[in-house]
Amino acid sequence: MSAEQLPMVVPAPDLPARVRIYEVGARDGLQNEKGAVPTEVKAEFIRRLAEAGLTTIEATSFVHPKWVPQLADAEELFPRVRELPGVELPVLVPNQRGLDRALALGADRIAVFASATESFAKANLNRTVDESLAVFEPVVRGAKDAGARVRGYVSMCFGDPWEGAVPLHQVARVCTALRNMGCDELSLGDTIGVATPGHVQELLNLLNEEGVPTDEIGVHFHDTYGQALANTYAALEHGVTTVDASAGGLGGCPYAKSATGNLATEDLVWMLHGLGIETGVDLGRLTATSVWMAAHLDRPSPSRTVRALSHKDQ
Repeated sequence: MSAEQLPMVVPAPDLPARVRIYEVGARDGLQNEKGAVPTEVKAEFIRRLAEAGLTTIEATSFVHPKWVPQLADAEELFPRVRELPGVELPVLVPNQRGLDRALALGADRIAVFASATESFAKANLNRTVDESLAVFEPVVRGAKDAGARVRGYVSMCFGDPWEGAVPLHQVARVCTALRNMGCDELSLGDTIGVATPGHVQELLNLLNEEGVPTDEIGVHFHDTYGQALANTYAALEHGVTTVDASAGGLGGCPYAKSATGNLATEDLVWMLHGLGIETGVDLGRLTATSVWMAAHLDRPSPSRTVRALSHKDQ
């Protein structure tokens, strides 16, 4: 077997036939860069991700430039990519003003960002958990009234740098609140990367018991302790079919200093393809895109798959 035929496909029983990769590199990845990436480079990054077969690419965030200066060009960037055929381009909004800005540019996929813990809600949103949910309720309603689909991110689902372990029922309460206000999908964030597979399965079981169906759940793992793929596999066993990932492993969290990069999209695709799970992604083109972006950022990609495949090409 040649290297081009790897990974060898060996399906595992009772896993999904197809996984939707929710690509977050252009937003969650680049927002954590120390310097601003030129708008045209961001636009080209999104175009290349789409050409590699990714069909859900979170484009940017309509937050105040004071809080995330790396994404201050949202109004300039979004029109450059919004016509990409067959690609959903979600954008993150923090409040009504952010929603109004996004809708004015034709965004039809909206995300809001909640916290499962009081400490992170205070650090990231400058509000309590309940106060932040109260802010999001009219935002979600307004997005739905405009015909947009809404995703609710929930951060610190598995651990918090200030509070430690996070009770499962605490996470479920925030998830249920977001769903009740109209969110079409929830993304469970392991913001500091401390989850383990059993923990993932227990939270998913509880959410099901609380009335949240698995097909409305996505997972968002960070690889701080090297558990992101193991945790993803646990979610797949439960039936989850939406997995967040970042091309090249870009990103972290500017408000949680212990958070390292997101699960690399290439590492995820390598595992999924080896399991015989369809993604629609061309791994070679995706790897080339991450190598191209790494050159613009002037540092190597942290993705092990990118490093392995790009090394073979040299």
